[in-house]
Amino acid sequence: MQLWSIMGNSQRLDGGSMFGNVPRALWERWLKPDEAHRVPLACRALLVRDLNGKNVLFETGIGSFFEPKMRERYGVLEERHVLLDSLQAVGLSHSDIDAVVLSHLHFDHAGGLLAPWQENTPAQLLFPNAQIFIGAEHWRRAREPHFRDRASFIPELHDLLERSGRLQLVSGERHEFFGDALRFHFSDGHTPGLMLAEICARRGADASQGLVFCADLIPGRPWVHLPVTMGYDRYPEHLIDEKKAFLADMQARDVRLYFTHDPDCAMASIQQDERGRYSTHQEVATLSADSWQ
Repeated sequence: MQLWSIMGNSQRLDGGSMFGNVPRALWERWLKPDEAHRVPLACRALLVRDLNGKNVLFETGIGSFFEPKMRERYGVLEERHVLLDSLQAVGLSHSDIDAVVLSHLHFDHAGGLLAPWQENTPAQLLFPNAQIFIGAEHWRRAREPHFRDRASFIPELHDLLERSGRLQLVSGERHEFFGDALRFHFSDGHTPGLMLAEICARRGADASQGLVFCADLIPGRPWVHLPVTMGYDRYPEHLIDEKKAFLADMQARDVRLYFTHDPDCAMASIQQDERGRYSTHQEVATLSADSWQ
């Protein structure tokens, strides 16, 4: 297998929302806010070539499906579909992708499935040859969202996925499409049924030295610290408990973390100090055809 970090459109969102109950005096050391109090965020995907013989893309970022007014509201910086350009830079188009694995269907993680916005043109689904994988529990949430988070979803996308005939709902730790190369974990703290995909360097029940796409359970390095959550999380206390168990498992098996929203770091290992506090080390800014066993 070979791995690339694939950049999508970038955002700026309110720092207070991104860091929940963390005081600004602390979080502004981690991510520097602009004059509107927004912090920079990446929408980083992960491309794996030859994962069980397939080109697999983990997430698609926010894309450029928003009309200009909404793009400004949600702090999307680029008008073009950056993910498509990033794929082209490594010699692929969206038509070359065999599978897209989504942690969840919030628009900043799944919007890149859609073609760029055009006035008076209905939404169009990209990646015509890809099977689209999403957790079964989260799919139910997306189809019947709570009033609090329904604005985070793209109803047109859900309809397009259903009509495509390529939607695959995942309910267990493995899926036959990926064999033993991929292992799934599930979390409910950020959104019900969020799916975390772990690429297994060593196969079998004792898989170790792999890489896990952390999605919004741990969006970037600051959120490795257990008490740090987002204002967008549905159940912050539950998320902290999930994160504690998740990090203990990843550390025990030497599984590295892959970050989607960290603007400067794609991958890192985790460590604990004498107080049991987690932090990152061996940080990697980008992956470019990195080989994986």
